[in-house]
Amino acid sequence: MASWKQLEVHTEDQTPHKWSVPLSEDMFKRFFAPGSPIVHKIFGDGSLFSPLLFGKYFDPSDAFPLWEFESDVFLSNLRSSGKTSIDWFQTDDAYVLKADLSAGVENNTLQFFVENGKIMEISGQWKPKGDQSKTKDWRSGNWWEHGYVRRLELPGDADWKDTEAYVSNDMFVEVRIPKSSLDSDNPPAPGKGILAKNSDRL
Repeated sequence: MASWKQLEVHTEDQTPHKWSVPLSEDMFKRFFAPGSPIVHKIFGDGSLFSPLLFGKYFDPSDAFPLWEFESDVFLSNLRSSGKTSIDWFQTDDAYVLKADLSAGVENNTLQFFVENGKIMEISGQWKPKGDQSKTKDWRSGNWWEHGYVRRLELPGDADWKDTEAYVSNDMFVEVRIPKSSLDSDNPPAPGKGILAKNSDRL
């Protein structure tokens, strides 16, 4: 049985020029085609970090309004072929994202940020940057050569200050963002509430 751990959701990040280098479609093709198996796992079909997750090319470092769309529509082809274990939905009191990150993603590099209360990002490194990391953050250059990211626009009624992120020992991730219009004084404990109620959705 999977055990869940709550991760910190950071709200302060002063990294200069973070995600300032866009990943164009042509650049991605040149990077992905000769890539290693771990590159294909992290950026391939069905991955949360794939630029092609939503049916057409979209730079994952750009913020995407995820909860404006239905996952059943966007992911129907990937699900029918068994290529993705991602879901997003909203309940009466929260916005939820669930994803299997077991392919190529390590727990100790995974980070969650909320930027200016408007954008949530999930990122991490798959390849250490070496000595250059002392002078320049990997996110400020060609970030895809060292890491991965998915940035998401938060809905207008999201209570971002109470965002919760959980990861299981087998690298399933769940993010819960309460809706500000409802009482969120008693959020569910790890492994309870949203996690338990919707554990069979993936």
